[in-house]
Parts: sequence; structure tokens; C-alpha cells
Amino acid sequence: MLAEMAADDETVIEQVLRTCRVIAVVGVSTNPDKPSAYVAAYMQAAGFTVVPVHPQAATLLGVPAYASLAAIPGSVDLVNVFRPAAETPVWAEAAVRCGAKALWLQQGIVSDEAAKIARAGGLAVVMDRCLMVEHRRRTG
Repeated sequence: MLAEMAADDETVIEQVLRTCRVIAVVGVSTNPDKPSAYVAAYMQAAGFTVVPVHPQAATLLGVPAYASLAAIPGSVDLVNVFRPAAETPVWAEAAVRCGAKALWLQQGIVSDEAAKIARAGGLAVVMDRCLMVEHRRRTG
């Protein structure tokens, strides 16, 4: 099972990128120059369905944005978090509740508590890695 593998295990990253097609991006910025915005735009351009999660925006990246994971209609495969580490346990709990397959904490974000919550809920976990960088590495 994915959730049992180490957070930095290349196999986990490859499987997440191969099987997770719908990505909820928590903390995506309205500023296109911010990493959260350009990583989300990159993943969208790469063929993934990106669902922005932002507390105030109605639309981002040309698609509806939602204030929470619970507000998203339909299923989410991957929850990609661009929030401070202290906030990530709440997002891990929400990822478990929404039935996601994986939790991805962006580069510079590490939370053992969030990882423990997500893994206990059956999710694969990747921390301190950039989703865009890892995708580019594998697709050339």
C-alpha cells in the first residue's frame, strides 16, 4: 500500500504522479507569480485536473475555486498543500475525510503530525518536495 512507504520513496512519488489525476491545491495564490499559482498552472497544463482551494476566490486558473476540500463536488485524488506546516494537520484530516489517495506537502513543508494523520487514513504522503519539479523530472 502506498501509505506504508517512506515519504521520500521514489516509488511513492511515481505512483502518486501516475494514479492521481485530480489535484486539489490548498493555498493556491491569486498572484500568478507565486509558486502555488505557477505549480498549479503547470500541473493543469500537463493534463491534470486542478481544483483550487482558496478561502475567498470564486475562480482561479479559469476554473471554480472552493473554500474547503469538503466543498469540492466530485472526488479528489491528491491534496497538494501550500500552507505553513502548523496548518497541515487540519488539511491532512480534511484529505482523509474527502477520500483522497495522497497528501503532498510542498517543498519546505514538513509535518510529522500531518503525515501520521494521512497515513492512518490510508493516504500516501510526500513532504518537502515540489510537485512540479518531480513531474518534470519524470517527463523530461
